[in-house]
Amino acid sequence: MPQRTVFFVSDGTGITAETFGNAILAQFDLKTRHIRLPFVDTIDKAHQAVRQINHTGETEGSKPIVFSTLVNMEVLKVLQEHCQGMLLDMFGTFVNPLEEELGAKSHHRVGRFSDVSKSKEYHDRIEAINFSLAHDDGQSHRDLEGSDVILVGVSRSGKTPTSLYLAMQHGLKAANYPLIPEDFERRQLPPALTPYRKKIFGLTILPERLAEIRMERRPNSRYASLDNCRMEVAEAEAMMRRSGIRWLSTTTKSIEEIATTILQEIRPERLIY
Repeated sequence: MPQRTVFFVSDGTGITAETFGNAILAQFDLKTRHIRLPFVDTIDKAHQAVRQINHTGETEGSKPIVFSTLVNMEVLKVLQEHCQGMLLDMFGTFVNPLEEELGAKSHHRVGRFSDVSKSKEYHDRIEAINFSLAHDDGQSHRDLEGSDVILVGVSRSGKTPTSLYLAMQHGLKAANYPLIPEDFERRQLPPALTPYRKKIFGLTILPERLAEIRMERRPNSRYASLDNCRMEVAEAEAMMRRSGIRWLSTTTKSIEEIATTILQEIRPERLIY
């Protein structure tokens, strides 16, 4: 498989360039080495970036691929005139045509994090992260009324990373609760959750995969045994069916796919992108 070095150059954090660039590169069978160059916001820094990119190309014998989200036109011009890599100027590709179509100039702001101190959405996101951490793994029953979604499932089915992803990426207050043997004996959801059934979404997982994950955490334990995992998953799925809870299997899905499915089902009124 061919290998190329890919640079993500930005006068902000570089997250946008890297996210978009990775989505494009995923279309190719290509082994890549990634280098993020953030905060390239002066002409001097632009020349430093160019030297690094060109040196990499000379050393490796192939053009580096360079994704750029530079807003400052003078800084961008340094790359356009001196960079020997394949330069893909994402703002030039998309912003300029939009300016023409809309008949308006863009703000040319450096990144979406440049004015966070004035952003209500940013503070809402921080509040959501704190809420999700406080309500991780059933730690707290307080203020569940204020939650946007409550995830339930057996231990190690993906509840915590999904909760944090929903909070960090979408500003949602996500609580999560593990289903435990006592719940299976009662054949009911944890009592603290029943008033909020409409907010509940279930996660399940194949017992074989669950056993592998648990074995890494507690080797050779009853908790990790395949028989126990089969029992817990079967009981959890039966409980979710009885309760009319929407659920999905996380076995082969990424966190992004899980979160997207949850958003489509729950459709929270308050959603940040």
